[in-house]
Amino acid sequence: MDMALSTFAPNLFEGRVALVTGGGRGIGREIALAFAGLGADLVIASRNPEHLDPTAGDIETRGRQCLAQPTNVRDPAQVDALLESALQRFGKIDFLINNAGGQFPARPFDISDNGWRSVIDLNLNGTWNVTQRVGRHMVERGFGSIVNIVHIYSFHRGAPPFAHSGAARAGVVNLTRTLAYYWARKGVTINALAPGSIATEGLREEEYAKADSEDYETQSIKDIPSHRLGNVDEVAAICAFLCSPAARYINGADLIADGGYYLDTWTPMLDPEV
Repeated sequence: MDMALSTFAPNLFEGRVALVTGGGRGIGREIALAFAGLGADLVIASRNPEHLDPTAGDIETRGRQCLAQPTNVRDPAQVDALLESALQRFGKIDFLINNAGGQFPARPFDISDNGWRSVIDLNLNGTWNVTQRVGRHMVERGFGSIVNIVHIYSFHRGAPPFAHSGAARAGVVNLTRTLAYYWARKGVTINALAPGSIATEGLREEEYAKADSEDYETQSIKDIPSHRLGNVDEVAAICAFLCSPAARYINGADLIADGGYYLDTWTPMLDPEV
């Protein structure tokens, strides 16, 4: 088990079921494997079926059951089908990690109407589609924990490379607080987690590779006070904590995990003068 996850008691989540959207690769995959390593059974969903099978196989290798279902969270009917399949298989969902999302760096005038709607629909509406349905199930049971994965561009500094995603994720942060007000008394916690720059293929291929600077990763690391990228197991460990008994009194919070990046300089990914 990775160092960050080694702090948790073995079988902490034995008998629990976790649903991870965007659970086929990157951060979502690591979260799913972490919960499996702590004893939970998993439901993983992704728009891309080819991402699901390898992760499902690794979960089952850890001795846990896994339902892997291709799902576009933007489509309410597909989310309904996901929830129905999960409850038929396991009878309950204890934890929900809303990790499905995506964006592309662009200057504001370079975002098309379709690009704007697509990112908003995925990051905000998709999170709502899953959260409302799974949240209703949790409220009826009187137990559950939800973690909404956002990013550091969700807050008051704005989102210079991601006007579309920043607006959507800020909506998710507000939604998190609103739902906590209603659901806290029902035994359901819901919090937002904003990772900084995490070492994944997606970060390098879908963001850094499109920066104006030729070696943006090097400059970005200089801007991070800890002088390193985060590790996926560190994000997974925070999710595990927020779903653990130790965090039952944390509700409606937003937590930034970025090595201090939010406090420092943000070298422009896209030159605002161009």
